[in-house]
Amino acid sequence: MSKQPDLIEKCVDVLCEQGCGKVNEYISALEHGEDLPEVAGLTETERSYVLEQLIAIMAVYDGSCDG
Repeated sequence: MSKQPDLIEKCVDVLCEQGCGKVNEYISALEHGEDLPEVAGLTETERSYVLEQLIAIMAVYDGSCDG
């Protein structure tokens, strides 16, 4: 996977701290290959892993979001 698992986990945590609605925006941006400052230091593989983690986290909310 990555040489920087702590960096990736920190990135996921920081993105999640922004709230449910913002995480959905990050997911969309990452899916469309947009550059985000929060993932600027990550490789494509690492960005894909961040995206997978965000999607898995948001699956808990089953499409409903209060944030």
